[in-house]
Amino acid sequence: MRYALRKFGLLLLTLWAAITLNFLLPRLMPGSPADAAVAKLSQSGPVSPATRAAIEAQLGVPGGSWWHQYTDYLNNTVHFRFGVSYSYFPESVSSLVTGALPWTLVMVGMVTVLAFVVGSLIGVAAAWKRGTWMDSLPTLSGSFLSAFPYFWTALLALFFLGYVLGWFPTSGAYSAGAVPNWSGGFVTDALDHAWLPALTILVTSVGGWILGMRNTMIGTLGEDYVTFAEANGLHGRTVALRYAARNALLPNLTGFGLALGGVVGGSLLVEQVYHYPGVGYLLYNAVTNHDFPLMQALFLMITVSVLIANFVVDVLYGVLDPRTRR
Repeated sequence: MRYALRKFGLLLLTLWAAITLNFLLPRLMPGSPADAAVAKLSQSGPVSPATRAAIEAQLGVPGGSWWHQYTDYLNNTVHFRFGVSYSYFPESVSSLVTGALPWTLVMVGMVTVLAFVVGSLIGVAAAWKRGTWMDSLPTLSGSFLSAFPYFWTALLALFFLGYVLGWFPTSGAYSAGAVPNWSGGFVTDALDHAWLPALTILVTSVGGWILGMRNTMIGTLGEDYVTFAEANGLHGRTVALRYAARNALLPNLTGFGLALGGVVGGSLLVEQVYHYPGVGYLLYNAVTNHDFPLMQALFLMITVSVLIANFVVDVLYGVLDPRTRR
């Protein structure tokens, strides 16, 4: 319990630092949404100070001292009030985030879990059968796939599987004109649109899990307790899964916790390539349009999810490996 409370205190301290940094970063960026709006208007002629003031008032651009803005920001954050989006005016930030989050959680979340499970199992098999084709084939394939940037893989898949072969839709999360609902037709349509981005993330991420689990597993297979289990005549599958893989999984569990926490942030470049309306696509639009309220809400949501994932992994480590409590 003391170990968990100590980790929880560190979580609160880190969360406060992240919230403060989340407040500062957008304000340190050059330009503002009002500057972008004035620049567009200035193409038709000079913009008067009164017009600029009206634009700032309409967009709700923060004013006053930074300390006043910071206290207002903390108060609004505690009450989950994130204001109105500048780039999607007059839609609220909360409605935009709740609209984009399910698409990212379902697509990126399921693919992340699938890549971890499949990659870890293949890594266990490769280490157990080291020196055979069951080791060399997934190892070489994993190294080959991990070398490609995922946005480059997304462009290749989009061109060949989408445009050339026409097997999958090339953009969006559902067909134009469709209204999101839980009917069988819409779910099938949404799955068709999710295949390409999901396949891109799976192909580029599963190799890392294979290599990581294989290398850790090989080190674990040399431990005395594994040799003792084999000497007692236990079945090979039992030794591999219950003795070696269980302990080799601990380092991978840390990476999985970080990956799972990062799911909320989506896959920015992949969602941008496919115009998939997830959190990553929303974040890109917020940054390019200097949308302070939307950026702050998304950064805060991503940060909190990663911190909570780290906290859960730390607690699980304390349960699985008592040495970490010291």
